[in-house]
Formats: sequence, structure tokens, C-alpha cells
Amino acid sequence: MSITVVIADDQRMLRAGLRMVIETEPDLTVVGEASDGAEAVSVVRRLRPDVVLMDIAMPRQDGLTATRTLLAAPHPPRIIVLTTFDTDENLYRALQAGASGFLLKVSSPEHLITAIRVVAGGEALLDPAVTTRVISAFAGRPGPVAPPELGELTPRETDVLRLLARGMSNGEIAAELGVGEATVKTHVARVLMKLGLRDRIQAVVYAYESGLVRAGGS
Repeated sequence: MSITVVIADDQRMLRAGLRMVIETEPDLTVVGEASDGAEAVSVVRRLRPDVVLMDIAMPRQDGLTATRTLLAAPHPPRIIVLTTFDTDENLYRALQAGASGFLLKVSSPEHLITAIRVVAGGEALLDPAVTTRVISAFAGRPGPVAPPELGELTPRETDVLRLLARGMSNGEIAAELGVGEATVKTHVARVLMKLGLRDRIQAVVYAYESGLVRAGGS
């Protein structure tokens, strides 16, 4: 089945370029466009796409506000935030809003296509150029108190969460812990379920905000 996409960006030429790239792929279909956040909310509610490409800086309503609105509704789409600015604050705000992906507009077409497929499949993705900013965005915030939900994790699940927060894949975690990749996948699923998290990006956010891990340390 085709993955349906809505493009939300205030630049018409950029929307056209993104549409052209996306529609070269037989499994991807652009079903709608929007030029600001308010229009994006309306279009997405009407068309119910699988994935939304959401610009941050748009008139009338910005992309982060639109993202929060859409993700608060039942059965929300997966949202990839697009921006020309790879600042810590934009990354932090995008992840806090609940985005499943974060891409710079200068990312390659191949990476864009991969990102759409990854998030449509229920995973999360960050542009490699900004992955390390996940750590710096959540480091050094004052006095995090470990939430009680952390106590519900087993020691092995806690280890998995720590390694997730370091940006490791399931295969890398398996090698680190000396277990099978299928076992790691099961642990990840249990961590997300116990903590009420949607995906791996939310797990990274949680790990740093709870104080379980800190930048430059364990």
C-alpha cells in the first residue's frame, strides 16, 4: 500500500520540489499541501495522511504548534519536522512537540525518502547531522528528579534505555549486552510500553529529562 504524505511549508517552490522527489517513488503519494500551520491542521484532519512533512517557521501558525495540535488528536499522523536551522533549541522544541523525525532542508533526497518510510513504519529518525544535538539539547538542565515509572523497569530494560539514549541501534545494543537482536527488540517494546512512550526519540528525550543519562557520562 502507498504511504500518503502531506507537505506543510510556506514556500511554494520548496513544496513543489519535495513533491517531485517524493512522487518518484512508487510507494509514496503526496495527497495534499499546506502553506501554514493552521492550514496544515485542516488538511491533515481532512485527508488523514500517514506522514506529514512540517516546516517549523510558517506564518499564521508555526509548525510546532500545528504538530502539538495534530498529535493531541486520536490516531495522529507521523510528523517529520523540516527546518533550515539546526539549532539546539529547534531540535529540543521539535522533539518536545512529539515529532518522529527531524530533517534539515539541505538533507539529500535519498535521506528524505528513507525518513518517510522509517517513520511511516512506526520508527523514529533524526538527521545524522543533528543526532548529537539530541544529547546537548537535554544536557545540563537543572535538577531532574527520576520519575517513579523508571522504577518499573527491570535492570536489563534500564540498561537498554541508557543505550538507546546513546543513539545505538538494536544490533549495537545486542552486541553491547551480549544478547540477541530479537531480545533487544522485545526489551525496547517493553520500555516504551511501561513508560508510555511512542518511539525511540521519545525514549531519548525521557532518558535525558529524567536524569537517567547525562551528556558525557552514563
